[in-house]
Amino acid sequence: MEANRDLTVPVAVVGVVDDDPAIRSSLKFSLEIDGFTVGVYSNADELLRDDNIDRFRCLIIDQHMPGMNGLDLVARLREQQRAVPVILITSHPPRAVVARADRAGVPIVEKPLLGNALQDMIREVIGSGMQPGRS
Repeated sequence: MEANRDLTVPVAVVGVVDDDPAIRSSLKFSLEIDGFTVGVYSNADELLRDDNIDRFRCLIIDQHMPGMNGLDLVARLREQQRAVPVILITSHPPRAVVARADRAGVPIVEKPLLGNALQDMIREVIGSGMQPGRS
């Protein structure tokens, strides 16, 4: 007879920052189905006002937002010594954005978000222990 094993998997808390309410809602829904706990923010300032950013195991940040864009938000988080891995989501990123994201050690998942690409990247970033600013 097999001994009882604890099959509990720790829940990863993921933050989503996107100005589009439909994308925030759909990402929250799909990530929760995959077992993540999700916090959502409509812009960079809203996230930066949260005193509990460090609870996130990963942040998914849209590049194109009014006010502060995604990579500028990443830079601000790094200035604040926030050690949370980030995934940038965007459509058709120009070379300059790809290069800047690469220098910052931030992977990009392109929109439209098809299949499990985002979920796979979240698991990779969380599982690898990637630290901000390191490739």
